[in-house]
Amino acid sequence: MNKYHRRDFIYGLGAGIGSVALTNLLGCKSPFVPGEIKNLSGALMAKTPMIAPKAKSCIFLTMEGGPSHIDTFDPKPALEKYHLTKFERSGEQFSAMSSGNRYIVQSPFASLKSGSSGADMSEPFEHLRKVADEICFYRGLQAESVNHPTAMYHINTGNRFGGEPAIGSWVTYGLGALNENLPAFVVLPELAWPQGGPANWSNGFLPAHYQGTPFRAIGTPILNIDPPLGVSHYHQQESLALLNTLNQKHQELHPDHGVLSARMESYELAFRMQMEIPEIMDIEGEPTHIRELYGLGNAATDAFGRKCLLARKLIEQGVRFVQLYSSGWDSHDFLARAHGSLIRSIDKPIAGLIADLKQRGLLEETLIVWCGEFGRTPDNGIREGGIAYGRDHNPEAMAVWLAGGGVRAGHTIGATDELGQKAVEVVHPISDLHVTILKLLGLEDHNLTYFHNGRHKQLSQFGGRTIQELLA
Repeated sequence: MNKYHRRDFIYGLGAGIGSVALTNLLGCKSPFVPGEIKNLSGALMAKTPMIAPKAKSCIFLTMEGGPSHIDTFDPKPALEKYHLTKFERSGEQFSAMSSGNRYIVQSPFASLKSGSSGADMSEPFEHLRKVADEICFYRGLQAESVNHPTAMYHINTGNRFGGEPAIGSWVTYGLGALNENLPAFVVLPELAWPQGGPANWSNGFLPAHYQGTPFRAIGTPILNIDPPLGVSHYHQQESLALLNTLNQKHQELHPDHGVLSARMESYELAFRMQMEIPEIMDIEGEPTHIRELYGLGNAATDAFGRKCLLARKLIEQGVRFVQLYSSGWDSHDFLARAHGSLIRSIDKPIAGLIADLKQRGLLEETLIVWCGEFGRTPDNGIREGGIAYGRDHNPEAMAVWLAGGGVRAGHTIGATDELGQKAVEVVHPISDLHVTILKLLGLEDHNLTYFHNGRHKQLSQFGGRTIQELLA
C-alpha cells in the first residue's frame, strides 16, 4: 500500500473523534478525582513546580478591544472639570491618531466605592461590587502597542509580532496536566475569533502538545465527540489498533518529528475526552441556583455566563489554564451604550464565578486575571455632526485586576495621572505581569526556558521582574 492510498484509507476509518484514538485506551483510563495529581506519561505529565505555588490553575478573562480603565475601575473626577476642553497629546505612539482637534470627555458613568476595601467600580458593575474584597485592582500596567493584533499578541504571548507560545502554553509546558482526560489549556472564544486569530493561543516554538484547544462558542463545543451511529466499541478497537500500527511504523521513519508525536497523543486525548467532556458540558444539568448565580437564562448574561460556568467546571476537573474572551470593547464611539452593555454582560457571570469558586474552596488555588490588550484615552475627536463620546487606544494606562490564589485581595495597587492618560505609580510592563502570573503558579520565568533559534527563550522575552505589590 503506497503512502497516498494509506492516507486515504486512514481518513476513511471513521468520522468521529473516537475513531482516531489508540486501542490501548479502551477501558484503561480512570476518571479525574479533584485534588489528585495522576502520574501521567508523555509531554503533558504532571511536573513539580519550581517554587511553592499559590495557585495551581488560572482563568484568564480577556476583554478584547481594550476596555477603558477610566470607565470601569479607575475613575477620574477631573475629567468632569475639563469636559470638552481641548487636549493635546504628545508622544510618537500617538502620532498616527493625533490629527485634528481632540477634546477631553468625562465618563458617562458614576463611580461607587465597593466593599470594605472601598474599591472603585463604575455604576454598571452591580454584582462584581459584592465580591470587591476578593479582588486586587492594579493601575500601573503599560502596554507597548496601539494596534489590536499586535497588542493582543503581546498580552497573550509576550511578543507583539506573533509566532511565540501563549502564556497558557508556557504554563502547561512548565507544569504539565492534572487530568489526562482533558486538554491542559482550553480557550473559550467568541463566535468571531480575536484579532490575530489562533496565534493568540498557539504553542509557537514549543512542542505541539502545548497549544490551546478552542471550544466552539455556539452549538456543540466540540464536534464529533460522540462516535458515529453504528460504530461499536469493537469496530473502534479494530480501527484504532490498525491506526496505531501504521502511525508507529511511520514514526520509526521520523523519530524527531515532534508534530507527529503530538498528533498521535492528541488522538489518545480525543478518545479519553469522550468519557469526561459530556458531563462537563452539561450546563443544563447544573442546579437552578448555580445557573442563576452565573446569569444563565438572561439574554444579556447567558453567553458569557455559560463560559464562566464552564471555566469553573474545567478548573474543577483539573484543566490548568482556561482563557475566556469577551469582545467589542473597542469603544471609539457611543461609550455609554457600548461599555454599558458589555459591563452588564460580564458583571454577574464573573461575580458568580468568584463566589462559586470560593464556596467550593477553589478560589485560593485558582488565579483569576482580568484585562484587555490596552486601555483608553481620556479624550476623543470631533466627528461629523458633533462629538461622539468615546475613547481611543491608550497603551500607557490599563485596567487590570487579579483575584484568587496568592494575590493581595481587597487592595488597589498603583495609580494613573489626574486624567488617566498615563500610569505613574508602581509602573510595570506586560512582561512583569507575565512573570508575576508564572510565580503565583509556581514557575520562575528565568528558569522556564526553551532552546530555539540559538538561544534559550522565555515568556518575558528578555527577562522581567515580579510585581511584588500584587502578592499577598
